[in-house]
Amino acid sequence: MSELLIENRGAVRILTMNRPDKRNALNQALTQALLDGLQAAEDDESVRSLVLTGAGPAFCAGADLSEFKELTLDNAQAVERRAELTMKLHGIFSQLSKPVVTAVNGAAMGGGAGLALAGDVALMASTARLGYPEVKHGIVAAVVMANLVRNVGRKAAFELVAAGEPVDAAQALALGLVNRVSASDALMADAIALAEKFAAVARPAMAATKQLFYRVLDLPFAQALEEGRDINKRMRAFRKP
Repeated sequence: MSELLIENRGAVRILTMNRPDKRNALNQALTQALLDGLQAAEDDESVRSLVLTGAGPAFCAGADLSEFKELTLDNAQAVERRAELTMKLHGIFSQLSKPVVTAVNGAAMGGGAGLALAGDVALMASTARLGYPEVKHGIVAAVVMANLVRNVGRKAAFELVAAGEPVDAAQALALGLVNRVSASDALMADAIALAEKFAAVARPAMAATKQLFYRVLDLPFAQALEEGRDINKRMRAFRKP
């Protein structure tokens, strides 16, 4: 059984994490499949936007803790490889030129919460929960913290990672962790509809919009304005005659 299911709906590519018996926990195989699947969608000219979701009742339970017994200081190379792979996965979303909608169909914990927030837009089922319980397991919400602190305020972000308590969909929406909350049976239809709306945007305009969005996030105001000016000068190429 493939760890990642791939389906095309017109110009929308749907990626479904497919380890339902493990609540789609991120083992090395699934992590690599996600990284490869996202890059393949980027390279495919027929794909204009993506939806990421999970099979079964969970979105993603985070790291597969059963693999941790192999990731010890005595096996430093394996630890290094896995940490690098995790970092690449959470970093690739903002590097893609195509928008990614995450459809959080169920529990999104730890690395799963990180994936939910890594997308450009997040839709969440009304019955789903999202959280960072790593501290309760004696570990740290490490790689996922970079996206978290860029999505919510500092106080809320600190409480999420330091208390380790999950939030429900209504709380996630109020905190700005997700864009919308949908009924469970409408989530995928809503996510695909939004992805189709993104897919209808002229490709150069969408690519430049996304590139500029993530570029200005970490720039001082004056530099961000300069980046916007440079894109503004190129906008004529995006306009239809």
